[in-house]
Amino acid sequence: MSQKTKIYIALGLVYVVWGSTFLGVKYAINVLPPMLVSCTRFLIGGSLLFIFTLLKGEGLTSMKETRNAAFIGVLLSGVGNCVVAYALQFMPSGLVALLVATLPAWMILLDFLLFSNQKPTIIGSIGLVLGLVGMAFLLNPSHQINQREVALFPALLVFGGSIAWAFGSLKSPYLVLPKPLQSTAIQMTVGGCFSLIMSLLFEQNQLHALQSMRQETYLAMFYLITVGSYVGYTAYVWLINNAPPQLTATYAYVNPVVAIFLGWIFLNERLTPRSMVASAIILAGVIMMTLGRKRKQKEVFFE
Repeated sequence: MSQKTKIYIALGLVYVVWGSTFLGVKYAINVLPPMLVSCTRFLIGGSLLFIFTLLKGEGLTSMKETRNAAFIGVLLSGVGNCVVAYALQFMPSGLVALLVATLPAWMILLDFLLFSNQKPTIIGSIGLVLGLVGMAFLLNPSHQINQREVALFPALLVFGGSIAWAFGSLKSPYLVLPKPLQSTAIQMTVGGCFSLIMSLLFEQNQLHALQSMRQETYLAMFYLITVGSYVGYTAYVWLINNAPPQLTATYAYVNPVVAIFLGWIFLNERLTPRSMVASAIILAGVIMMTLGRKRKQKEVFFE
């Protein structure tokens, strides 16, 4: 299988699987606190995956590799997923996925400021401005709190999580990491530990919530651990180390479409006209940002 084929398969998995995890988290937080969902999901998933890699004979990782994987894990599965789970309490899953879709903008800005120092292309810059206009229209900051369709504080937290995710994704290729499966396992486990700390600090009645889990909650957690983490997260970790960052970031404008569709089918979520217009503007901007990636990156990928 060629490298290009592997990249397409991994992208397809991230497109579909991660778009569906918003629905899974939405079901889980009906009973469990959001940060406890992230904690349970990644601690169980990461620990079992690490044990599996040891049984395969991969051996223990070095201290340097473990430290680097842990650092990326805090940023991605820790900060990134905690804020998404928290925001899903206040907004439809499709809108949260749409806020996460700003990831390419943060990746372009951070890549320019901290990594490659490559300026975005003209079409990428136009897309960046268009995305910001769409966000301003969606968040509607000039209106009173009770007139906004999107909760401002959770939305800002999602932006912060996206920035952390973008930085971790850009930094990952520069670090010495364990083999892909062990790197994924360590990142998930450390992200779960981070989520556990956040849950203990900011949430209450965790034990009561765990005791109140019903069949729907168990099924949602099983899906998040097996499909969302093992399939989706592993595919993403592989992508950020084997594909151009802007190409990897294209999942951000597919996930909202999947999340909006699933939210409509299973949760009867509806977007208001304002949200639909803002969604169209934001997604158009994100697509332009992606299309505006450097020609050099295209040439490297398609050689």
